[in-house]
Amino acid sequence: MALRPVVLTLALVLALAATSTAQERKNLQVLNDISREVNRYTQFTIFDNVDASIADGHVVLTGWVTMPYKKTDIERRVTKVDGVRSVRNDIQVTPVSQFDDELRFRIARAIYGHSSFWNYAAMANPPIHIVVVRGHVTLSGVVNSNVERVLARSLAVGFGSFEVRNELRTDAEVRESLEKITN
Repeated sequence: MALRPVVLTLALVLALAATSTAQERKNLQVLNDISREVNRYTQFTIFDNVDASIADGHVVLTGWVTMPYKKTDIERRVTKVDGVRSVRNDIQVTPVSQFDDELRFRIARAIYGHSSFWNYAAMANPPIHIVVVRGHVTLSGVVNSNVERVLARSLAVGFGSFEVRNELRTDAEVRESLEKITN
């Protein structure tokens, strides 16, 4: 089972440390439902990234989106998920910048135009997200291997950004995080 469509970072690990096993499964199920809702949002693109943490039904949303309406739309969708008691929306909106827009598109073309990532580019929700804020680039999401993680970063460098942070995770790392939660 590929975990690439899961966009949300599992900050849930820390939030669940003190809860019971039954509650962990409940929170994990709610987190999966939140992930599904965000991924089904038609305006959610590779230039947006949303993370969620949950503890006892209380959700905290973080990350970046490219338009203000996305922040409120995503919060509205998450609020409707069964098991969510409250939502704190700490999602930020990227500033309007022609330089950032050009950087986003050039990096996306470099990554998804590379033959190693064509299979990702063909997906409805490509797993590598490119967030650019004032010339600073963050790659996030899930890839198959460490080789892909390193390749994606190397393709993102050299376009005039101030820095490129690589927060990509492998399927194996995500699976390991999930196993820690459920054990």
